[in-house]
Amino acid sequence: MRVGVTGADGLLGAALVPLWRRAGAEVLAWTLDDFDVRDAAEVRRAVLAGRPDAVLHLAAWTDVDGAEGAVAAALAVNRDGTAHVADACRVAGAHLVYLSTDYVFDGTAREPVGPAARPAPLGAYARSKAAGEAAVEASGARWAIVRTGWLFGPGGRNFVDTVRAAAAAGRALRVVDDQVGAPTSTGLVAEGLWGLVAGGRTGVWHLAAAGAASWFEVAREVYRVVGADPSRVAPCTTAAAARAARRPAYSVLDCRATETALGIALPRWEEHVAAHLRTGRVPPLGLIDGDA
Repeated sequence: MRVGVTGADGLLGAALVPLWRRAGAEVLAWTLDDFDVRDAAEVRRAVLAGRPDAVLHLAAWTDVDGAEGAVAAALAVNRDGTAHVADACRVAGAHLVYLSTDYVFDGTAREPVGPAARPAPLGAYARSKAAGEAAVEASGARWAIVRTGWLFGPGGRNFVDTVRAAAAAGRALRVVDDQVGAPTSTGLVAEGLWGLVAGGRTGVWHLAAAGAASWFEVAREVYRVVGADPSRVAPCTTAAAARAARRPAYSVLDCRATETALGIALPRWEEHVAAHLRTGRVPPLGLIDGDA
């Protein structure tokens, strides 16, 4: 399998590229040095020259709060850039896989949100990602949209490692307790994507760890696992945190269809958070032969 990966040097790409290469895929690891997704001609030229069977579109504007003051810039990457990648995949006959986010939902649900739920984004970042989804669906390419959220892993800034550093420094934290999701390792997503792409899956899929927790509960778990005092983490409200962008209060994803398609049960978030903190690696899902 020959695969192109945009944003290959990002948090997820850092886990996915070496894993897929070890699994036997020929991976074209594209970064901003190779092309800017905002340039349609550059994108088409790279995809046509690479002749991939599939393209994993991971490149994105990910600054949730920064997008509030840079709406056009976020849209240029997450909507227009995605449209460019999708159109190139259509022309090349490549299977497009677009990584999207739980933040496309408004957080009013009270049970895990299924793939068929209608996006209702709250902030500029979320709207730009939902617009990217719409661009994929309208592209005429063979596509899959895979939503995940609350990513953590080695190789980039993430909440779990930020809290670990605070614990190591003996700091006390105040963390919001009224936003609920599921911390998900990049290793889980990288291997889950392998299963979906190898199976030729199209349509909308949800891929996240099992279980649910608030950011506050996650932070306390991090302190506990690394041997720090969890009582050093105190709860606060989203309003008190005073962040620029609105975030969904509840964005737990229903991944049952994905589990059925992959033939596995996805691990609980606590298992992968603990493994990441203790060893820097998470247990493989068993979708790839050999040591993941």
